[in-house]
Amino acid sequence: MNVLSDIVLPVALVAVALVLLAGLWNMMRGGSANRSQSLMRWRVGLQFVAIVIAMAALYFAKG
Repeated sequence: MNVLSDIVLPVALVAVALVLLAGLWNMMRGGSANRSQSLMRWRVGLQFVAIVIAMAALYFAKG
């Protein structure tokens, strides 16, 4: 069992999806533009983390 790909990666992907949905929900209901901007910045950062985790999982699964 590879903890990185079995547990950590799905958690990171769910976090990205939740922040994305929260940002979209805030924009659709006419919420604060600053809050939407902040949520989208968090999404980009979480996407970066998820990609790094995915690349590390691939690297360690290979060797």
